Amino acid sequence: MMAIWRIALLALAAPVAVFTLYTALRAVTESWDNDAFPEALAVKLELLPAVFPVHMVAGGLALVLVPLTLLARGTRFHRWLGRITAADVVIAGATAIPVALEAPVTAVSAAGFFTQGVLWMSLCGLGIWHIRNGRVEQHRRAMLLMAAVTSGAMFFRIWLALWMHYGWPRHFKTFYACDAWIAWGIPFLIMLAVTWPRGPRQVLAAPR
Repeated sequence: MMAIWRIALLALAAPVAVFTLYTALRAVTESWDNDAFPEALAVKLELLPAVFPVHMVAGGLALVLVPLTLLARGTRFHRWLGRITAADVVIAGATAIPVALEAPVTAVSAAGFFTQGVLWMSLCGLGIWHIRNGRVEQHRRAMLLMAAVTSGAMFFRIWLALWMHYGWPRHFKTFYACDAWIAWGIPFLIMLAVTWPRGPRQVLAAPR
């Protein structure tokens, strides 16, 4: 049964890993190969010619670095990967704020992306704070929550692609605004529920 369970997990993890790498590569390459950008993103690129590409590259790298750091837990590489990942998340999160606020599709979508960036950096900082104070379990939970917020970049693309194929074009802005919240909000809430047995306050509370 254990062997079957491991095979099932690998079968599930493989497509997720491939899609994660694909999304990360798309984000990085689109920082310069952006001729096919939709109008809403093309406007942001024109208004933020330096900030937007940096955000795309740093965000794409985060999709790879965050899970790698979690997988390296308990090894000698974890600390160094964690430092690199933290720096990358700060860059991606900080640049996400002007990208969200500049020429937004809607005010609601701008608020969603803004909140995601702030929460992302906050969880990263909280995780660093916990580990520096020797609170390993709280550090782990904060990083898992940060990873859940990170996954929003993938889910945003998934829901948006599904909408473009099966949704109603005239309601695009409404869906885009909802996607800006649910793409990261649902994974975050699920992870918060998973960490609930010890109490979410222990995850989110800063050390005294």
